[in-house]
Formats: sequence, C-alpha cells, structure tokens
Amino acid sequence: MSAGGRPQRAVLVGVDLAVRSRGNRAGAAGARKGVVRPDADPALPDPDEGALEAGAREQSNLKSGGPPLGQAVARAFPGLDAEESLAEFRELVASAGGLVAAELMQRRSRPDPATLIGAGKVEEIAGVAASAEADLVLFDCDLSPTQLRNLEAALPCRVLDRTQLILDIFARHARTREGQLQVELAQLEYMLPRLTGRGKSMSQLGGGIGTRGPGETKLETDRRRIQSRIDHLKGELEAVRRVRGQQRQRREAVPVPTVALVGYTNAGKSTLFNQLTGAQVLASPRMFATLDPKLRAIELPSRRKVLLSDTVGFIRNLPHTLVTSFRATLEEVSQAEVLLHVRDAASTYGEEQKTQVEKVLGELDSLDKPRIEVLNKIDLVGEHEREGLLARSQAEGEVVVSARTGEGMEALLKAIDGALHSDPVIEAELRVPQQEGGVLAAIEAGMVVHRREYEGNLVRLAVSGPASLVGRLRKYRSRDE
Repeated sequence: MSAGGRPQRAVLVGVDLAVRSRGNRAGAAGARKGVVRPDADPALPDPDEGALEAGAREQSNLKSGGPPLGQAVARAFPGLDAEESLAEFRELVASAGGLVAAELMQRRSRPDPATLIGAGKVEEIAGVAASAEADLVLFDCDLSPTQLRNLEAALPCRVLDRTQLILDIFARHARTREGQLQVELAQLEYMLPRLTGRGKSMSQLGGGIGTRGPGETKLETDRRRIQSRIDHLKGELEAVRRVRGQQRQRREAVPVPTVALVGYTNAGKSTLFNQLTGAQVLASPRMFATLDPKLRAIELPSRRKVLLSDTVGFIRNLPHTLVTSFRATLEEVSQAEVLLHVRDAASTYGEEQKTQVEKVLGELDSLDKPRIEVLNKIDLVGEHEREGLLARSQAEGEVVVSARTGEGMEALLKAIDGALHSDPVIEAELRVPQQEGGVLAAIEAGMVVHRREYEGNLVRLAVSGPASLVGRLRKYRSRDE
C-alpha cells in the first residue's frame, strides 16, 4: 500500500489502562525505562497520568535520523509486556503495507471519554505526526465512535483503531468471492455506528490503509442503504452456508472424518498443511495470509483417510464482526472431529496466544472437541529450551514439530490416529481367493497387513484397518475369529 507512490507512514499509539495506586504510579513508569525522574515525587501521580515523555524524544530521534523509541509501545492488553505488544502491532502494520514512523504510549488509570488518551496527549501526538510527516495514526485498541471523531478533528491525519486495521488486512488478502463478501459484511457492520462525521471517506475507494472500503455500492452516509446492503450480504452468505452444508452431507455419506487446523495467526498452520498434504497453498510470514478454508485428504499410519482443513488464524481481541461474518468459513472448525491447535513454540507469549484461541473456540462452541496441542517452529528455539519442550510435551501429551523441516510429522500423524473415534481401527483375519485381485488391492491400499500366509488357492491375512472397510469385506473374514 502506498500514498503518492510511497508506503504510508504511521504513528503507533498504545494505551495502557492499568490501574495503579498513587504511591507507585510514578515509580512504575520510571522502572520500565530503568530511570527515575529526579523531579518526581514518588508519593504523587505523574502530571500526565504516567504518560511517557515519548513525544519530544521521538521528534529528536526523527530529526537526527535515529530509530523510533522501542519502549514507547502499546500495552493495552493484559498478559503482554510492552515489547511483545509492539512486535505484534508492528506485524499488523507491515501486513497492511504500512511503515512505522513513530511510536508512543499513554498510561492512564481510566480512559478519557472524549479522546481515550486525554487532551494533552492528543496535542503531543499531533506534534509527532506532523514532524514525522505521518499519513495516519494507528491506535492499538478500539475507539468508540465519539473518540474516533474527536481524534480525527484534532489530529492532522487520518485515525484508525485496531479493528479497522485488521479489517483492512482482511480486505487486502481476500481472494475468493466468499472471502470478499465476508470482509465487506464485517466492514459495513463496523462502519454503521460510525457514520456521523465521516463524510466522503466512507463513500469511495482509496489507495491507503483503512480506505479499502467495500466499494461495490459506492457507500453513502445513508444508514438505510448500508443496512440494505448488509441484509443482502447476509443472504448471499447464507446461500454459501447452504452449499457448504450440502457438500458436507455428501462427504459424510462416505465416512471420512475432518481434522481442522486452528491457531494464532502466523503460527505456521499453512506451512504445516503443506507439509502434511503436499499442497502448495500460500504460506506467508504476514498475518492473516489464509482467509479461505482449504481441504485436502491425507492418509494416517492406520491407512485411514481424513480430510485436513486449513482455516483463518485468530488474534487477540479478534473483532466480533469478523467472527460473525466468517462463521460460514469457521463452520469447518465446528464440524471437525479433531482440532489441531498449532502453537508457535518460539513465541515469548505462547500462553496468551493459547488463551485467545480458546476464547474464539468458545464462541464457536468448539472448546470441548478433542484437541491436539501442536508446538510448531521447534527449529527456531535454542537447544536448552528445546529439551524442556520435549520433556513437557511427553508429560502433557503435546506434539513437537517443525512444519518447515518436517520434524515430528510421523508422531503427529500417530496422534491424529489415536484421537479419532469415528470409523475405528479393528483387527481381523481374512481369507481371500488369490484370483480376487481387486479385493487384495483394496486390502493393501486401505489396511495394514501384519501377516500373510498362503493356503492353496487362498491368501490368509492378519490385518488392521477401518471398521467400514473391514465390514465391506466381512464375507472374507475367517470363521476361526
């Protein structure tokens, strides 16, 4: 994405609304930087509610050509420290094609109803945005319609919140008609309460972050027309859901269970999908590279066939409009027999990511499904940490893999085999005439042959395989069983 032939420059703003006592607020702010302001009274709150002195230093860095401040970052979500939140938000901006020009953070005990961050901080951000020649200001949190309007009126460039940025990334990566419909529905449902004061920016397409509007109806600020479009999109997506339901019924006529990959965005699901299936779907380090579900058949060690489904990744505070709009796509998760929860073993906040994935699974009523925890990217961790992960995985039943190198794939397939309950594997003794070449070929293709003996014109086989296949060959089962 570009503005005037160059990547759009963005000022990142984080908001930490952690409540602190009067006695430790100033000290905590200093401790984060390893410095205590000499004029700070530890018994009194910071004059700017604990806000970092990021603006002046950021402008100084920009003038001298130095890097942006690493510590002035978003920390609006509990469970993550400043660097982790900054890294994820930066990845989102990069996925949208933006360039981070400056970063600031505001710390408050409570949000300001008008601007979220307070009038003083708004003036500071305005100065940083002007100095950095920024095209937009991005907030790593959600803004109310009133806050968004007030900030846009006070700042010299466009303002986007976290949800708008994620919606823009989804619009950027939507390729199929279904994906485009789902993204457009989510955009419209987000825009509807924010119509007042937005004017022309909502009625036309643009070329920058957040301007990639649905576009097909040249949106006006008329709520009735937008609501009509929302109803139309819901109807089209309901038709998609019906078609998916019919396809699923046809698949269910043949007992082939589905295994769905779920996990945090950029955990390596598509790379793992390619490794297991031999497919060549897009595997990108950018967030939300996969929006449309993909199904491929794989064979397990028991010779059972399963369908593996690759799905959209989850993220902290995934906008509810997206969960609702993508429900037709995410039905593959709710219909799957087993879920493979792919986790980034190299991530420093893996437990927080796990919690967020389970939160979305709860919204899909899929939290109680059989689930295999797959620790991916083991090739990116150090030797000492690797030993710890392997020991923990054995104790907790997790599977450690590297989708990039193929390490651990055999163990993962065995784990899937053990988790499936439909069409169970059973053992049988079969006696098949040698002239029944088709039957013998079916046994070789769909079962594991443990022993083979020849008795005149008969082949006596000790096999294990899916109950459905053994049932179809029941006339060949030995009477000795």
